[in-house]
Amino acid sequence: MRKVYVAGEALIDLVNVGGSRTAHVGGGPANTAKALARLGVASYFVGGISSDEYGALIEAELLASGVDLSLVLRGDKPTALANAVIDENGVASYAFELEGSTTFDFSSSWLPVGADVVHVGSLATLVEPGSKPLFEWVSGLNVPVVFDPNVRPSVLSDRDIYRAAVDKWISISSVVKLSEDDLNWLYVEESVIQGWLESGVSLVVVTLGAAGIRAYGAGFEVTVPGAAVSLVDTVGAGDTVGAVLVEGLVKYGLSGLINSIVLREVLERAVVAAGITCSRAGANPPWERELK
Repeated sequence: MRKVYVAGEALIDLVNVGGSRTAHVGGGPANTAKALARLGVASYFVGGISSDEYGALIEAELLASGVDLSLVLRGDKPTALANAVIDENGVASYAFELEGSTTFDFSSSWLPVGADVVHVGSLATLVEPGSKPLFEWVSGLNVPVVFDPNVRPSVLSDRDIYRAAVDKWISISSVVKLSEDDLNWLYVEESVIQGWLESGVSLVVVTLGAAGIRAYGAGFEVTVPGAAVSLVDTVGAGDTVGAVLVEGLVKYGLSGLINSIVLREVLERAVVAAGITCSRAGANPPWERELK
């Protein structure tokens, strides 16, 4: 079975709903690793997990979904936290506590080799000093890279600096997956996508919320509508889409995935999976058996 390394952060979402705050395992990469494992893909999480009580919660949840934690950095620094507020439409907004955590303690001394595909993203590609060795590591693996910026303006509000960081990661990516909100906040104009494709990106996938997903490749565009769901919240929905894209990459290879017929099937599976995630509280992606 092909190995997928999912690199980035596993943190704790402290979710406030109606004045009541509860702890949930979060972080886009952790959610993606969990979703991949539930789909039956050999999913290895590459990131830091603290020895504190929140770290124990993260470890237990990832293991319960079948994520392989043999490549994790164990550390005594605290777990990064995201204070999340869910609005009346089920959409989360975040304020982060990131400094001095094990979560972002990336270093060339421990980052592994041996992946077949790498998914990387979210705050770990932005937060220094860890993002620099993380970039150098991913650049040197010579495997297909799926990048999800998962933009968080509350962490870095300067668009120009944020855009430069995202552009750097796009330059080494095979597949870029981002939300329509990410795209609009960073670039305003969708015409930037054509430039990415011309520079070497094979596929750009844009999630459109309830409207579905649109994907762009060299000379083609595929759009699939969203799935009708009873919405609880949108936490982890985009990460679920990313996991299904990686699953398709593992199954069909990069050249197979960018076939428009195959891609439409993958995107249709992605909207169903994301819809199931939206119908449940928190980042609770579906198991393979639920998609059958």
